[in-house]
Formats: sequence, structure tokens, C-alpha cells
Amino acid sequence: MSGHSKFANIAHKKAANDAAKGKIFTRIGKEIMVAVKEGGPDVNNNSKLRTVVAKAKANNMPNDTIERAIKKAAGSDASNYESVVYEGYGPSGSAIIVEALTDNRNRAASNIRSAFTKGGGSIGTPGCVSFMFDDKGLIIVSKEECDMDADDLMMIALDAGADDFSEEDDSFEITTAPDDFETVRQALEEQKIPMASAEVTKIPQNYVELTSEEDIKKMNRILMLLDEDDDVQNVYHNWDAPAEDDEE
Repeated sequence: MSGHSKFANIAHKKAANDAAKGKIFTRIGKEIMVAVKEGGPDVNNNSKLRTVVAKAKANNMPNDTIERAIKKAAGSDASNYESVVYEGYGPSGSAIIVEALTDNRNRAASNIRSAFTKGGGSIGTPGCVSFMFDDKGLIIVSKEECDMDADDLMMIALDAGADDFSEEDDSFEITTAPDDFETVRQALEEQKIPMASAEVTKIPQNYVELTSEEDIKKMNRILMLLDEDDDVQNVYHNWDAPAEDDEE
């Protein structure tokens, strides 16, 4: 499972560095708004909202903040966000997928295209790299926060329908089919198992190594500019980034 353990680094990086929690909370707030508009404010009857709320809790978003966001989304005529996806290439043919929620499609397209260009990359046509990724539910449990025996945790996850379970240096990683994610997540929640990260994501089938300093610098520039863009929600790539680069 090449590169599998990178997700722990990604989750810890998010928790520690993502403009403290403010930027994550803003992005999750937009996801809540879209989920409520599509399926209503009742978490029990809206599976998409349930998944977003799980993501919010995994990122330590307070319950009252989540409830306020849901109420605001249910009662507001807030900006009508639409979901757009861009696919493209970074240095040395690396693959990048960008998911955005925006109230101005032209602005989002211009800014995202600029991020690719400034890092020596290029936007491609829809579908040009998405076939290189698998949609998976991914749950990361930090060993620091969970004192359960690995075998017991694995059995809970697999019995609930998880596809795979792996133990890394500082975490346990559970992958599921997208349709089974919510069932597995709920099973862990019922057992009071703390989750450092819980979301449906895109996992590369293969990873690309960047060997030149110039390529690494360009890739980091693309990712930094995308991370700073308020329209961008998620960025997926197949760069086999060393842990020290993840910490930058």
C-alpha cells in the first residue's frame, strides 16, 4: 500500500497548521450550507449533512458552532454556492484534482488556473487525471488519543464494513467504500473512538516522486496558492511528498 501512511501526516498537518482552525471551519461551514440546501437541516434524514458534521467533529469544531451553521444555512438566502472540479498537472506529470465551492465560477476558474500556471503546471480537461484516483472513505485514529488494542479496533472497523485497516507509527488508518463510510464512522463513534480525521476522499492509485528541487518548489507553490484560495475546498494529488515537505 505505497504511500498509505502519508494520510496521517496530512491529517496532523491540517490540525496543526491550517490557519489555526479558522480556515477549516470556514470551509466546513460552506459544505454545511450546501448539504442543508440539498437535503434539509435534519442530520438524521440527510446523509450528506451527516458526513459533513462528522468531518466537522473530527476537526474539533464545537457542537454549538455546527448547530449555528446548520440553522444559518436553513434560514438564510446566503450566496448560492456551486460545486466545481478542476483537474490538471503539476511538475513531472503529477496529477492534481481541485474541488471548489464558489459563488463566482469565473473568479474560481481564473484563480485556480493562475495557481497552476505560477507553479509550472496546467489545467487539463475534465477526466484527464481523475481516473488515477479512487474514491474512498478514510478514517484516521491517532494512537495518542486512542488506547484501544489494535486488534479490537480492527475488528470493530471490519465488522462494520471497512475495506482495510492498517497500523502506522502514530495512527491507525481505516479505508472504506464511499457508501460504507457513514456506517463504519458511526460504529466507531458509538464505541467512543476519537477520530483525527473522517471523510470521503480521493486516494491515488500510484504516486509520483519529484526528484529535482525545482519541481518540488513548483509543486509546493501550486499547493500553497490553492490552499490560500477561499473558493478551494479540497486538493488531491499523487505527489509522494516526504514527511518533512508535508510540514512546510
